[in-house]
Amino acid sequence: MPSQSVLEQKKAIVAELSERLKNSVTGVVVSYQGINTEDDTKLRKELRENNVKYTVVKNTLLSRACEEAGLDELKPVLEGTTALATSDSEYAAAARILCGYAKDHDNFKVKSGYLDGAVVDMDTIVSLSKLPTRDVLLANVLGAFQAPIAAFARVIQAVVDEGGFDACLEKKAAEAAPAEEAPAAE
Repeated sequence: MPSQSVLEQKKAIVAELSERLKNSVTGVVVSYQGINTEDDTKLRKELRENNVKYTVVKNTLLSRACEEAGLDELKPVLEGTTALATSDSEYAAAARILCGYAKDHDNFKVKSGYLDGAVVDMDTIVSLSKLPTRDVLLANVLGAFQAPIAAFARVIQAVVDEGGFDACLEKKAAEAAPAEEAPAAE
């Protein structure tokens, strides 16, 4: 029978895991079996750089934390080696990094995950993993906003390069006049 201090430590770990599960926007549960220390260090570094918290957890402790956080559907995958990756701000980072890593390492497997407090299927996790980073998405949106303005600026610059609005009108009129006379000559 475990001592009282060990039980208190385990309760504290469960409480911390439960809060982490509740406060994160997304999480991925993986089996890390068979990866070497060098690869694990690289993986952890990449996760840290993307503000993803990654820890190896005991299945029984994570199971109890899932109960407290309302993520009971994660419990069936809590077998073997288990690690948990959570993110408080970016939805796709953990899935993108871990699914990419799983492609390159046969023993490393993504088990399950959750999004905004609800357990999601593997298809959703794979879809999340294919999303570009937040910075790339923001750049695409800004590019879409900027495109009409840039096109308008190019038109205005073309008018200025032609000598102004009146010069452009005269040039267009001159180009249109011979085209009107040509069919009449036949």
